[in-house]
Amino acid sequence: MSERKVLTKYYPPDFDPSKIARVKGPKPTGPKLQTVRLMAPFSMKCLACGEFIYKGRKFNARKETTDMKYYAITIYRFYIKCTRCSGEITFRTDPKNMDYECEKGAKRNFEPWREAKLAEETEEEMLDRLEREEAERDAMKELEKKTVDAKTEMQIADALDEIRMRNARNERTGKEAEVEVKDVVDEERVRQDKEDEEAARRAFMGGTGEKIKRIVEEEQTPTQAGPSTSTSSGSSASVAANPAVPTPTFQRTAKKKKDFGAALGIKKKPALV
Repeated sequence: MSERKVLTKYYPPDFDPSKIARVKGPKPTGPKLQTVRLMAPFSMKCLACGEFIYKGRKFNARKETTDMKYYAITIYRFYIKCTRCSGEITFRTDPKNMDYECEKGAKRNFEPWREAKLAEETEEEMLDRLEREEAERDAMKELEKKTVDAKTEMQIADALDEIRMRNARNERTGKEAEVEVKDVVDEERVRQDKEDEEAARRAFMGGTGEKIKRIVEEEQTPTQAGPSTSTSSGSSASVAANPAVPTPTFQRTAKKKKDFGAALGIKKKPALV
């Protein structure tokens, strides 16, 4: 029995390869098309006839390679026909959301789980948002810094203007200002002197308003010795004339003890012996 799969083929002796007809023509241009067998990636509704096509229904589709790319991922487009009206339906791949996107001829049915997933923020969107917020924050910080610098410059300029005006005013007044200051100081000194004099005058006034005089004791002269002796002799004579005045003695006298028992109402018993 011969082999089912032969390794070589038989060519007759009169075989002429040049007689084989070959079709020559321009190479096909445009997008590359390929017929593939696929299933519907999502449930949809045909816009022409209203036919509902469920997810997973098989179709003979044309696959087209587009020029669009998501980063380095190529995006493909598929063409199918409606099972009822044979209307063309087109959808393409969506590598960003790892899904398919309906383009024309049909409308994708509502899927609540898909809407919740699309509402979530992806990593790329989060990074973009953070970059925008950082840029806005930097812009606001720069604006605040410029505003603070402008206010500081205005305050410095106002202070310099005030200093210049004060210096110019001082230069204009010159000696007149010094004379006025000196007059004010003299008036203040005179006023203080007057107040001191008034306080001293009040301190030396009596309660009746009369001025207190200082009494100066006169030193005794030798001529005044006679009257002084006579005065002393007169005083001794008066003491001798009054004999009732006791002479002082320095003898110790015993004091009588006080009876505290009698004061408290305690009666002492008489002694038996």
